[in-house]
Order: sequence, then structure tokens, then C-alpha cells
Amino acid sequence: MLKIFEIVGRRTINWFQLSVDFIRLFIETLYWIFVGPFKGKPIKSKAVFEQMVFMGSNSVIIVFFVIFFTGVVLAMQSAHQLSKMGGTIYVASLVTISICRELGPVLAALVIAGRIGAAITAEIGSMQVNEQLEALDTMAISPVRYLVVPKFISLFFMLPCLTVIGDAAGILGGYVIGVFTLDINPALYMQTALKYLTLKDIYTGLSKPFVFAMIITMVGAFMGIKTRGGAVGVGKATTISVVSSFILIIVADCIVTGVYYFINF
Repeated sequence: MLKIFEIVGRRTINWFQLSVDFIRLFIETLYWIFVGPFKGKPIKSKAVFEQMVFMGSNSVIIVFFVIFFTGVVLAMQSAHQLSKMGGTIYVASLVTISICRELGPVLAALVIAGRIGAAITAEIGSMQVNEQLEALDTMAISPVRYLVVPKFISLFFMLPCLTVIGDAAGILGGYVIGVFTLDINPALYMQTALKYLTLKDIYTGLSKPFVFAMIITMVGAFMGIKTRGGAVGVGKATTISVVSSFILIIVADCIVTGVYYFINF
């Protein structure tokens, strides 16, 4: 019995310490973004733009096709049910609202978490096990300012852009099924798609990527910094990073949705 309490207590303390370290990393990142430039240590714009290309431009195709085919499947499934009630035309509004409000932001974030989050952890984790982070400290260069901040800023701005592209792709997928399979008039389809889409649906969906971007970057960087144990440790840290990001993205999505639709924010 004492052994059980010992294990629970140790894990609770470890979890608390990790939470404190994570918050400290987040605060330090914000410090270098907002205070660093006034201390004579500005953010390297070249590093930010390089990360934007890697995180944004190189991710467009995969985000587009993932959400496009999600829109296709959603349209087919909803049409199958709505046709029984004579409401096939409402496939347009169902797909549009679902993509803009929920599926577009979440799927884009999950794709980026798998691609970019893993890359961040692998890069920083490899530097950690090779003692390159210690070398940066020795040269009076903050690893957070040098490695984390450019990634944070880049994804913070690129994920919303990718979400907009994903939303358009999902709506296009529903349009293809609605017009070419269900024989809905193209103009009527677009009219119905936009008729029930409210401004609240749009800004709810577009506010989520900013939260998801912070989660992906901070979890990826944190797990990279905490990597131990050589190449095997890098692999384990990368796996934990991606899984943790997935879970936190879903939890954050529930919280943001609850704030907007149940607290009437």
C-alpha cells in the first residue's frame, strides 16, 4: 500500500514540476518576443521567414487535401441521411458550418502537430542530446530566443492562414459532391452554404488556430528541451510531443467552443 502512495506521490510531484517548467518556458518565450527587442536583442527576421516557409508554404498541399477529402466524405454522409427527409440541399450549409467552425481548424492543427510539432521536438531534442544547447548557453545565446521564438512567431501567423486554405478546401469538397453528384444547382449550393453561416461561426473558427499554434510550438519545444537518452530518447520525446499536442488541441477546442457558444462570449 505504501508503495502505491509512493508511486502516486512521485508522479504527482513530477507532473507538477513539468507543469511549472512548461509555464516558465512559455513566459520566457513571451519575454523574448515582447521585451527582448527593447533589451537590444531583436528577433532575427530571416529565421522567422525561413520557418514560415517550412511551416506554412511546405504544408499547404497536405492541409488542402486532408480537409478537401474530409469535406467530400462529410457531404456524402450527410446527403445519405438528409435525402431521407427531402433536405439534400442542406448538405451545403451543414458542410460549410462544420468545416468553418470545427473541422477546418482542428484538422489543420492536427496535421501541423504531426508534421511541424514532431520536427520541432526532433530538432531541439537532437541538439539537446548532442549538448548543443549547452554550447549556446556558453556563448551567452539564449536557446529559447535562438530556437523557440522564431518557430513560435512563424506558426502563430501561418496556422491561421493554413486554416483558411483548409476551410476553402473543405467547402470545395462539399461543393464537388453537391454539384456533380447530387445535381444541386451551383448558384443555389453557394447561396445555401452562405445563408446559415454567421459571423460568429467564422471568428470562432479563425480564433482557434492561434491557440493551437501556441500549443504545438510550446509542447514541441518543451519536449525537445527535456529530451534525454540519445537517439532513442529523441524518438520517445517526439512520440510524446505529438500525442500530447493532439490531446491538448482537442481539449483546447472544447474549451474555446464552450466559451463562445455556452458562455455567449
